[in-house]
Amino acid sequence: MIKSLVFALTLAAAPLALANNPVAVDAGDFAAQRAAVEKGLADGKTYAEIAPSDVAKVRDSLDRMAATLDGGKLPNALDDDRRVALYNDQELVNGILTQAAADSRVVCSREVATGSHRKVTTCATVAERARRRQQDQDALRKEQRAPQPRKI
Repeated sequence: MIKSLVFALTLAAAPLALANNPVAVDAGDFAAQRAAVEKGLADGKTYAEIAPSDVAKVRDSLDRMAATLDGGKLPNALDDDRRVALYNDQELVNGILTQAAADSRVVCSREVATGSHRKVTTCATVAERARRRQQDQDALRKEQRAPQPRKI
């Protein structure tokens, strides 16, 4: 009973997931989508902020999806367990790629440099800005915790 309810919910949500995500499990488009994802992973720009472990997860999921859809099978022709596994792999790939694309987005800002009146344009990815902010906070905490010299 619970298994059939989970399956029904998965199938009901699948069309919504397919409409907004980069990888769909439609057998006709899957090969082209997989090639586009592989190209994006290889170019070093599209998914620049994706972790190596996540690259491996994406490639493993794409391999499983390709094996499941081998021979041009459509998801509706699969048994229930394989269809659920296929949609789970799809969601894993889409989640990782969506986050990586958001982290790889370049943001530019114009700021006045300290000690100057001239504005300077600086550009960095969202992930680089987050790393820099974290490093700056860590450095500030370390400086605040450092023992101060005694006045004599």
